[in-house]
Amino acid sequence: MESDRGRQEAAGKTPGTQSTWDAAQYLRFEDERLRPAIDLIGRIMHPAPARVVDLGCGAGNALPLLAARFPAATVTGVDGSAAMLAKAAATGFATEQADIAAWSPAEKVDVLFSNAALQWLGGHDLLFPRLLSAVAPGGVLAVQMPSMHDRPLRAEQDRIARDGPWAGTLSRIVSAPPILAPGDYYDLLRPHVASLDLWVTEYVHMLRGEDPVVQWAMGTSLRPFLDVLTGAERDGFLDAYRAAMRAAYPPRADGVVLLPFRRLFILARLP
Repeated sequence: MESDRGRQEAAGKTPGTQSTWDAAQYLRFEDERLRPAIDLIGRIMHPAPARVVDLGCGAGNALPLLAARFPAATVTGVDGSAAMLAKAAATGFATEQADIAAWSPAEKVDVLFSNAALQWLGGHDLLFPRLLSAVAPGGVLAVQMPSMHDRPLRAEQDRIARDGPWAGTLSRIVSAPPILAPGDYYDLLRPHVASLDLWVTEYVHMLRGEDPVVQWAMGTSLRPFLDVLTGAERDGFLDAYRAAMRAAYPPRADGVVLLPFRRLFILARLP
C-alpha cells in the first residue's frame, strides 16, 4: 500500500536507503485502512484480466481481495519496502521489490491497482500518464489516495516540525506532498482514456485506545519525522503532536475518537 521510495523522498533520503518502516504499526488499523481498497476493487470492471498488479502493495492486504475479484488473473504485489514485502509474501502471492516511482512492467498489465501509495510521490502530471502507458488496451488504472494535507492530522505535523526546538533537525523533512485536485486528474487522464470515474469519500473512523490518532499517524505520515528524531527531540515532538491531536480530535463521551479521513478515488479505463 505505501511505497518505500515515496517515504524515502519524503524523509529527504536518497533512493536505496533502508527505511525504518514499521509494518506492525501500520497494521494496527488494518480494517480501517482496508476499507477503501475494498470499495475501489468493487468498482473495477474488466471482463477477464490476465495480469493484475498492486503497485505499492505494502503488507499485501489487498492481494487476496484482488485474487477473489479476478480469480483467473495472476496477481502480483510490488513495493519498495522489504519489511512490508515480507508480510505480503506470507499471503502466498508473487511479490516484486521495486521503486514504484520508476517501476515499469515487462508486459503491460490489465488491472493496475494502487491503494494509498501514490500520494507519497510527487510529479503526478508525469506519473499518471506513465502509469497509463503500463496498462494494456481495455485495461484499468485504479487508484486511491488520501487527501488529508490540509486537515489537522497532516497539517499539524508540518507546523510542529517548523515551530519546535527540533526545527533544525527537521528542516529538510516533509511528509507526503499534497495531491492534485480532482479536476487536475481529469485534465491529465481524460484525453487518453475511454472512461474516467472520479470520486471523493470521507470515512469517519471510530478509533479507541490511548491517543489513537497519533498511533494512526505513526503508521504512515508521521514516519518521516520520527525516522530522524531521537531522544528528547523525539519525545518533545511527539508530546506536541499528541496535544494537537487531542485538541483537534477530542474523544466522545464514550471515549471513542472520530477521525474523518478524506480519500480520492480514480478509475480510468483505456480504449
